[in-house]
Amino acid sequence: MLELATEITARLARGERFAIATVTAVEGSAPRDPGASMLVGADGRVVGSVSGGCVEAAVHELCERVLAGSRAEHGRFGIDDDSAYAVGLSCGGEIDVFVQEADPGSLDAAPFARALAGASSGLATVVGGPAALVGRVIVPGGADPLTDRELRAAGVRGIRSHRVDAVVAAALATGRSGQVEVDCGGETLVLFCETRLARPRLLVFGAVAFAEALSAAGALAGYRVTVCDPRPAFATAERFPAAAEVVVEWPSRYLARTEVDHRTVVCVLGHDAKTDIPLLAVALALPVGYVGALGSRRTHAERVRMLRAAGVPDADLARLRSPIGLDLGAVTPAETAISILAEVIAVREGRDARPLRESDGPIHARRSRGSAGADAAIVAAADLSVDRSGVRIADLPGGPRDRPRATALAP
Repeated sequence: MLELATEITARLARGERFAIATVTAVEGSAPRDPGASMLVGADGRVVGSVSGGCVEAAVHELCERVLAGSRAEHGRFGIDDDSAYAVGLSCGGEIDVFVQEADPGSLDAAPFARALAGASSGLATVVGGPAALVGRVIVPGGADPLTDRELRAAGVRGIRSHRVDAVVAAALATGRSGQVEVDCGGETLVLFCETRLARPRLLVFGAVAFAEALSAAGALAGYRVTVCDPRPAFATAERFPAAAEVVVEWPSRYLARTEVDHRTVVCVLGHDAKTDIPLLAVALALPVGYVGALGSRRTHAERVRMLRAAGVPDADLARLRSPIGLDLGAVTPAETAISILAEVIAVREGRDARPLRESDGPIHARRSRGSAGADAAIVAAADLSVDRSGVRIADLPGGPRDRPRATALAP
């Protein structure tokens, strides 16, 4: 739902009712991930997409049934579902879709407002379990919290509401969207936990022509771009219109004080050792997802020598992507920006960047627990034991298509 935050917020403000269809699980290869949504208004008009076009007509029918009075609808579409084969999922996978009615009385607008502000946001929807709870939206810290009375009225007596909230919060903390099954002592609640993280950061150091191209391409790819250079004549907003901010500061000092996480990309595009060496020493010690530096192989060899002399350990040096980018034969700044972002994506997804025709298996492969780059930090954060509320979280996802399972301890 969160990807349609603009439309949902506007309709809630107008007091409209509508149906919202959300992909809650994916098996095999599919065009869109869990969380992909399609909205159908009372007038039948559609906003969004759950499959890129292959099953939209069938999902539209489910939405119309919900608007006509059905409480909620589930649909599975794919080549193994005989009843849905006619509408086909052309890419060969299966998707589970959950459809619910929405209106100002059933949706807390807070997570949608946070998503519109560019902040991280999350919510959970009960997609399986007692009928009275199916379709219930849970927002951690929201204005309409799940209550013990609701659980008891629905026949759920093996778990307290604050523990369901803890499961939701722990699942959302992974930054992944997926299903979580909560064992409630005879009853099972199936929650679809949906997250929308604030845009990842792309930190570009060196106000050069390559930085202009990379900042534009990075913004198009969904990054919040910062360009940093100590030279005020070069680091100007006019030269970098796609950047969210342009900072005039010594690069290593700026990086040491700025906020980063496992999704952050650091690209060093200058050719000045007096700024690059201290900057890279700081970058390689941080838990960021990617560190790359522009330059020739000779420049790289000299750079490594100087970093070793500065005390950077070999384990950190192994993280340095230099010469930066994939070997695409890039020459121009625009082509170089493409090669850099291609490597960033490959590192993030743990791929070897071969042509698809030379690889086997699904195009949209599941990420493994030991995959490189950002996933290592996600898995480390997800492998929780017992949180303060006494809820044990097990097998949280290493990728967006895994289906996590949560087991609650005795209340």
